[in-house]
Amino acid sequence: MAASMARTCRYVWRHGPCILPRLMSLCLSPRSKFHCSSSVYNGLLLSLNKRGILKESFPDNAAQDQLPRLLQAGAQTVYCGFDPTADSLHVGNLLAIIGLLHFRNAGHNVLAVLGGATAQIGDPSGKTSEREPLSLDAVEANTRGIRESLQRIFANHELHFYDSSKQLGTFAVLNNLSWYKDWSVVGFLSENGKHFRMGTMLSRHSVQSRLKSADGMSLTEFTYQVFQAYDFHHLNQVYGCRIQLGGTDQLGNLMSGHDFIHKVSGEEVYGLTIPLVTSSAGDKLGKTAGNAVWLNRDKTSPFELYQFFLRQPDVSVERYLKLFTFLPLAEIERLMEQQRVDPGKRLAHKRLAAEVTKLVHGKDGLESAKRCTKALYNSSVEALEEMSDEELQELFREAPFHELLLEPGTTVIDACRRVNAIPDGPKGYRMVSEGAVWINHQRADKPEQILIPKLHILSNGLTLLRVGKKNFYIIKWLSL
Repeated sequence: MAASMARTCRYVWRHGPCILPRLMSLCLSPRSKFHCSSSVYNGLLLSLNKRGILKESFPDNAAQDQLPRLLQAGAQTVYCGFDPTADSLHVGNLLAIIGLLHFRNAGHNVLAVLGGATAQIGDPSGKTSEREPLSLDAVEANTRGIRESLQRIFANHELHFYDSSKQLGTFAVLNNLSWYKDWSVVGFLSENGKHFRMGTMLSRHSVQSRLKSADGMSLTEFTYQVFQAYDFHHLNQVYGCRIQLGGTDQLGNLMSGHDFIHKVSGEEVYGLTIPLVTSSAGDKLGKTAGNAVWLNRDKTSPFELYQFFLRQPDVSVERYLKLFTFLPLAEIERLMEQQRVDPGKRLAHKRLAAEVTKLVHGKDGLESAKRCTKALYNSSVEALEEMSDEELQELFREAPFHELLLEPGTTVIDACRRVNAIPDGPKGYRMVSEGAVWINHQRADKPEQILIPKLHILSNGLTLLRVGKKNFYIIKWLSL
C-alpha cells in the first residue's frame, strides 16, 4: 500500500499541475573532487563543474560513475533547503538557486524546501553561537517572503534565460512544516531516532566546532541534522527525490540524510555541495560588514543589486560571470577578452550586473536599475522624469519624502523651508544664494525664483532637492 502510494505521488509530481506556471560526467580539476568517464563527458555535471558551481559529492564515488549515469537515465528530482530565518534570501543564497535552475534547465525536477519547521530548530552549521529563537508569526512571514522571492526568480529564468529547445523540468516550493505538524515528539523519536548513532552525530564538523566553543551546543541545535535527514527521506519517499544540493557547510547534514535513507529503505541517494562564494577580501559575498544584499526589492532595490555586482573587483568578474549567469563559457571568454582590450568600458562588469539583476528582478527591474544609474551618476534629468515614486525613494533610500500642495508663486526658498532642508532666517537664505542648493541636478542659487515646471518640477510631478553634497529630499507636488 505504501509503495503504491509512493508511486502515485511520484507520478503526480512528475506529470501533475503542482508546478510553476509557464510564465512564472566531470573531469578532475584542481578545485574539485569530481571525475568523469568518456560516456558522460558532455553531461550536466561537467558543465556545472567547469563553471565552478559544484565542489564535492557524497558518497565520494558518486560523481565518478553512479550519479552521471542516473542523470542520463531520465528526469531526476533534486532539492535544496532554505530556512526562513529572514524575510528574504540574500546574494549568498543565489548560487544554490542557480544550481537548481541549471538542473531544471536540463530537464530535471526541482524542489525548493522552506524550513518552516527547521527554522524553529536552528542550523548550527557555520555558526559560532545559537540563533535567537523565532516566533511562529515571524517564521510564517519569512516563509511568505522567501516563497515570493523563489517564485519570482524561477519565473524570470523561464521568461528570459530558458532554452526553449530543451524540455524544462518542473518546480515546486514546499514547506517542511507540512510533514512535521502531525508528528508527536515521542512518535518521531521512536520511529526515526533509532537509526541515528550518537558517535556519528558527534563527529560532524558543525557539532565538533560548537562543542569546543565557550557556549557549547544545545540539544535543540544538535538534533538539526536529524530533521534535515528526515526531510531528504520524506522527499525521497513522496517525490522520488534522490539528489540534495547544499552549501559546503551542509556536507555533514547531507551525509546524515544519505545514511538515514540507506538504513530505512536501502535506496541510494546523493549529495552535491556548492562552494561558499567569498569576495576578494575573504568576506561572504553579499554580507560584507553585516550589510546583506537581499533578493527582495523592499530590502535591496534593483539599482542597489545592480551596483553591487557592477562594483566587483576585476579579479572576481570572470568567476562571477561563470557562477551567477547563464552565459555560455565561450561567450564569457569573448567578453573577458574585450575587457582586456579596453578595460575602461567595463563591459564584463556591466554584463554581470545586468544578467544578475534581470534574473532576480526581471526585465523591468533591470530597466529601473539603469534609469536610477543614469539619474544618479550621469545627472540625467530625462532619467529623473521617467522614474516612478518608488524608484526615486529606492534610489535615495535615506531621503525624506514629502507630498506638498503646489501653491501659486512657490519659490525655491519656500520649497526648501517647507521640507526643512535649510534653517529659517538669513542663514538659510545665504545657503541658497551661495549655491548650496540643487534642484533636479541644476544649481538653484536664486532664493526668490518661482518654481518653473519642467525645470524645478519634472513632468512626473517630482522634485529632487539636494543641499550640500549628500542631503537629498524628494518632493511630490500635488495640484490645488
